[in-house]
Amino acid sequence: MAKQTPLYEAHVADGAKLVDFAGWDMPIDYGSQISEHNAVRESVGMFDVSHMAVADISGGEVREFLRWLLANDVAKIDEAGRALYTCMLNTRGGVIDDLIVYHLSGNLYRIVVNAATTEKDLAWIDSQSRDYDVAINHRQDLAIIAVQGPRGRDIAAELFDDEFKQAALKLKPFRVAVQDDRSIGRTGYTGEDGFELVLPADEAVSAWKTLRDKGVAPIGLGARDTLRLEAGLNLYGQDMDEDRTPLESGLAWTVAFEPEERDFVGRSALEHMRAEGVAEKLVGLVLEGRGVMRSETAVRAADSDVEEKEAEGEITSGSYSPTLSCSIALARVPVDWEESVEVCLRGKWQRARIVRYPFVRHGKSRIDD
Repeated sequence: MAKQTPLYEAHVADGAKLVDFAGWDMPIDYGSQISEHNAVRESVGMFDVSHMAVADISGGEVREFLRWLLANDVAKIDEAGRALYTCMLNTRGGVIDDLIVYHLSGNLYRIVVNAATTEKDLAWIDSQSRDYDVAINHRQDLAIIAVQGPRGRDIAAELFDDEFKQAALKLKPFRVAVQDDRSIGRTGYTGEDGFELVLPADEAVSAWKTLRDKGVAPIGLGARDTLRLEAGLNLYGQDMDEDRTPLESGLAWTVAFEPEERDFVGRSALEHMRAEGVAEKLVGLVLEGRGVMRSETAVRAADSDVEEKEAEGEITSGSYSPTLSCSIALARVPVDWEESVEVCLRGKWQRARIVRYPFVRHGKSRIDD
């Protein structure tokens, strides 16, 4: 039987279409995925992401432990109230998961990991922590609501008392405010402004209803996927996994090679890959004709007259873009490919062009920048 978040009954009441996602009953949409997508781009929407796992990590050696565990360097967020996006790697440099780590106070950090990898992640973190004075607390008593869109911050802040509201509204991107067990981070997975709220599970329904009464539309996982793709944000298990490193997944910027004396899990493998050179890269694609690119679609170079030319690339994430009214994708291709490619749709090769991503930022096209 699938697990349910504290907001399950609210989703049912709102007419959500529920699907099994990583063992959880989650809303894929509430009637129209495109309308939900546009609501976030143009106004505000809210997501139940309580299926994701929150873990608080504390102790006298927590900073040293996280500097070893994560590819990015938590020394960058020594000041409490800051957040950092990073990957957690295996010894081969492959991505076990991507996550955000929040420095809540002193020796207390909070991480939020993906639902599909929760068990694996927590087991890995525990195994790596045994030589450090740290405590790991999987906070199953908490829920997460993401409020995203141009109006997102102002509306979400209304949930809190005046002191916490003012602290929240002053937050810069990748900052976090804390009140007891609640944290509010100016982070998200849509390419729009907004907050991600972590709060006690028994407060989730009241917060959801309050936001609903203020006109915030509930948004399902379908629109969440098209929003994150337009924003050029990787999806774990598709655009990266344990067999791919950040250097092959457009995430080299999340790896802190400096200072040189800091060792971290997977560093030696990444150093070797840097020295040898990366064979493949992640690029953005825009389809030039009709159709929709999907994950696992074959990609080949477009400068060949050979009909059976080998497909050397593959789409990792693809969809129709409601904002751009065309199909977009992320694809892993040879590192020397630069402009046009062909993708195989319904057995026919169609032209696509390589572009820089994000495809959309703050509701505006970026593909011709």
